[in-house]
Amino acid sequence: MKPKTIKITYWCLIVLFSLAMLGDAVGGITKQQAGIDVLNHLGYPIYIMPFLGYLKVLGVIALLQTKFRNLKEWAFAGFAFNFIGAAVSRAAMGDGAGMVAMPLVMLAVLFVTYWFWRKYDVLNNI
Repeated sequence: MKPKTIKITYWCLIVLFSLAMLGDAVGGITKQQAGIDVLNHLGYPIYIMPFLGYLKVLGVIALLQTKFRNLKEWAFAGFAFNFIGAAVSRAAMGDGAGMVAMPLVMLAVLFVTYWFWRKYDVLNNI
């Protein structure tokens, strides 16, 4: 794969992923009813919504910055834990395969984005 293709693909993926996470973060920070319904269904306290929302905003900032590689690694890991936890929570409550698959799809998108970031990072550090 050409370096330019890697760069463009990485930045498209990271921006789209970041926009999705910012949307989710805003929903959590503002305690949207859909989020409250899901947390009630899963048995989690509502007060965790803004906390997780602010963490997602910080995670997006960490993903978009280009200076601190370790911080970016931690952000990728944090989002991975979030998606794995969401899938396990859905499965534990007996939700259908579609509801369990949704966070796993986002986890797959995260992994692809991470893979392209590693390729992009190698290109920038040669």
